[in-house]
Amino acid sequence: YSTVVWFHGGGLKNGNKSILKGFKNKGLAVVAVNYRLHPKVQAPVYIEDAAAAVAWVFKNIEKYGGGDSSRIFVSGSSAGGYLTSIVGFDKRWLAAHEIDANRIAGLIPLAGHAITHFTIRAERGIEGTQPVIDDLAPLYHVRDDAPPVLMITGDRELEMLGRYEENAYMMRMLKVVGHKDTHIFELDGYGHSPKDAAVPLIVKEVKRIEGLRGW
Repeated sequence: YSTVVWFHGGGLKNGNKSILKGFKNKGLAVVAVNYRLHPKVQAPVYIEDAAAAVAWVFKNIEKYGGGDSSRIFVSGSSAGGYLTSIVGFDKRWLAAHEIDANRIAGLIPLAGHAITHFTIRAERGIEGTQPVIDDLAPLYHVRDDAPPVLMITGDRELEMLGRYEENAYMMRMLKVVGHKDTHIFELDGYGHSPKDAAVPLIVKEVKRIEGLRGW
């Protein structure tokens, strides 16, 4: 069976791991992850923790009753969506654990930053309204050979500042560099990071890729 590694949201400042009800009884394993938070730590510790968790799943999931290490998806909400994208696109974080990020079966960030996260910008004294695209921005690392990507956001008029537009731009740039399996889904009428509405889309994306791969 497939496994979804799930990163919670909370602005890299708060939140806790939990498994959303919508994932239950869907024929999936879900690994919910905690990671260290600001202000106890600063970047890139959040990303290092996320990569360590994904690497642990690759190395250990088959010990837990049937999980297949070739069928690992990564997803998360808000800050967790940012961690999903940066770990999946920037290969150095998983390479530190001798894991090729291209082994990830699919990336499904929900309402995550495509630019450098606002908490990381704040650590550098940069205002939240000042966008930054540097080596801690998923957008900086778009590449044609990345795993399949489904970005999900809330309604562009109800989401956090520019969040839909960031994701739409990342989708476009993935296509520009030649990525062949990139999609975005905007949940009309929903605000930021609507997890309950998004989980059926996440499950559907997992099943779509399972079908493509013949799993």
